Amino acid sequence: MDRTRSGSGVRDRLGRELFARVAGPSGPENRARIHGTPGPRWFGPERPVRRVHGDASMFIGGLRALLLQSLHPLAMAAVADHSGFRGDPWGRLQRTSTFLAVTTFGTAEHAQQAVDRVRAVHERVRGSAPSGEPYHAADPHLLRWVHIAEVDSFLRAHQRYGARPLDGAGCDGYIRDMATVARALGVPDPPHDRAELAALIAAYRPELRATREALDAARFILLRPPLPWAARAPYAVLAANAVAGLPPWARAPLRLPRVPGVEEVCVRPAGRALTRTIRWAMTPPPPPAGG
Repeated sequence: MDRTRSGSGVRDRLGRELFARVAGPSGPENRARIHGTPGPRWFGPERPVRRVHGDASMFIGGLRALLLQSLHPLAMAAVADHSGFRGDPWGRLQRTSTFLAVTTFGTAEHAQQAVDRVRAVHERVRGSAPSGEPYHAADPHLLRWVHIAEVDSFLRAHQRYGARPLDGAGCDGYIRDMATVARALGVPDPPHDRAELAALIAAYRPELRATREALDAARFILLRPPLPWAARAPYAVLAANAVAGLPPWARAPLRLPRVPGVEEVCVRPAGRALTRTIRWAMTPPPPPAGG
């Protein structure tokens, strides 16, 4: 009995700490609003997007997405100039996680409101990259790159580390679900299945390169996260698995070499173990028997 209570206490404490990091001080209030408000949703409980976005594999998928997105010079310039990811990285993470939660699990009304807020921000984000090329965050071409990098990263991380990987039809269903959000954000012709997703990523590759801003962002994300020392070892496992999930053509320009054998023997098993721990911590324990 004491051991059970002790384990439950550890789970509760770890779960609260993780949730506070990801969701921010308004997390409990937002969670109650997202899941507790009655009304129609964009996605029903059976949709693949709910399975993917509700899983701990999103921690790895999110880091992979940031690294992959950084390879587009104009998208990276907009992030470097306007996102505040260095000065307020947790705030940016919390805003992103809240947007994903609202559009995935919230009411259709709340989802549309979240999309409208993001589109208003995108309209204001303009500037020039160090190369002199102008950028605009509302540019449909840039929006589509950000979208496909996220979809590819979230899906691949889920298939490798998720509790219940999707079958082929489920993978295509997830991409179709995400296309609903993409169209609402102003993305033209988002992919609807794995073949279209792969073709779009291939079409963007000639535009991709590692700028100084991208290399600086990778070093910040992987080597200098704003975390207490106790959290750095688990974070390093997440980061190593995010890097391991990148294709060779994305790793090379970011100067992230592959170490043959080490990833298969050490990195990936550690990533699976850590995501299981995160999933355990963030899942409420079952009620006691007879309760």
